[in-house]
Amino acid sequence: MKRHIITIIALACVVYAHAQSITLKECIECGLENSYQIKMVNNDEQQSANNDTWGNAGAVPTVNATGTYSGAIRNNGGHTHSLNSSIRAEMTVFNGFSILASRSKLEELHRAGTIQTRIAIEDYVASLASEYYNMVRQAIHLKNLDYAVALSKERLRIVQARYDIGDNSRLDLQQAQVYFNADSASSLKQHELVASANIRMNKLMSNSNLNEHILAADTSIILLEQLNYDDLLQNMLETNADLLKAETNKTIAQLDKKSVVSRNYPYLKVNAGYGLSWNNTTSRHQYGPEFGATVGINLIDGTHRTKQRNANLEILNAELAVEELELELMANLEDFWQAYQNNLRLLALERQNLLTAQDNYDIAYERYLLGDLSGIEMREAQKSLLDAEESLLQVEYDTKICEISLLQISGKILDYIK
Repeated sequence: MKRHIITIIALACVVYAHAQSITLKECIECGLENSYQIKMVNNDEQQSANNDTWGNAGAVPTVNATGTYSGAIRNNGGHTHSLNSSIRAEMTVFNGFSILASRSKLEELHRAGTIQTRIAIEDYVASLASEYYNMVRQAIHLKNLDYAVALSKERLRIVQARYDIGDNSRLDLQQAQVYFNADSASSLKQHELVASANIRMNKLMSNSNLNEHILAADTSIILLEQLNYDDLLQNMLETNADLLKAETNKTIAQLDKKSVVSRNYPYLKVNAGYGLSWNNTTSRHQYGPEFGATVGINLIDGTHRTKQRNANLEILNAELAVEELELELMANLEDFWQAYQNNLRLLALERQNLLTAQDNYDIAYERYLLGDLSGIEMREAQKSLLDAEESLLQVEYDTKICEISLLQISGKILDYIK
């Protein structure tokens, strides 16, 4: 899975470095390539892969080669020399299926490492997607505020022209100037928020240049087609990474019990070797093969029964952890689903409200040009339009966050990079 995810990332990073704008998919691909956290969890997974061998399970013989030399000088001028060397192999043939259980446990730990990598990647993708759309939201908010500044500037121009010909009082001019300054200040503050969002994106993507400008390709928050609850629930039960990891932990607990129970069975070990010895006093060389076998069984072990009982409890705890996590995930899915549905209903209302606010502003502006509307009333119409735009933007963002959460809990968050 990991190799599939990162196959085209290097090309995406080149696009990021040179393109005028960058999509969410490109941000994620580039971030997965550079993220320090992802690199570390990949290393952890590689360690579990390295440990997944028959040798670590005890199924490979141990082979040792030794050589010794000794000498002595006597008071009569004599001296002796002796040389001994051997190569010896030893292997456990049977120990109550403990080797098979150990091998299976190493495989499960390798699988758990792979799942942990997937969890880290999914968390990263969800965080980056949320921050990407926050960046889009802040950019849209800045655009709305800049539009408000443009409206206030135009109104200031009209009031100034009327004041010059004596149609408006100085109070009207000062009021228009105050509104223009307030809108300009809001725009300046929003520039800071946009910059902060940009810095957070660079940090998430592990870009050393935190001030590098990121231009999101999305100019609006686009939602996926309406999600289906039954599909989300089924996907969650089948593919949620946290649930898969909990199942793996249960399997590991069962394999640990097999290792404990294996001490109830006899064990068989075999050994073979080849030795060579020489002594100068006898001028004799001795060499030849050696072999043997050991059969045994543990008769009394004061801790064995306790270990068995504790192993049963570990299995029970692992099963309870799976059930608890499943219930927690279902509760989270239900919460996010209710929020998602409610936000969809709010979206329809806010979109209608924006259309109404836009119509009201157009009518107010025409009346203002004709002198039938006061400056304060015109300001209220302008503020109502900006509030409607901001309310819609906030609901769109909240809905997107619900969508991201639902995809993550259902194990489908990686759809963002397909």
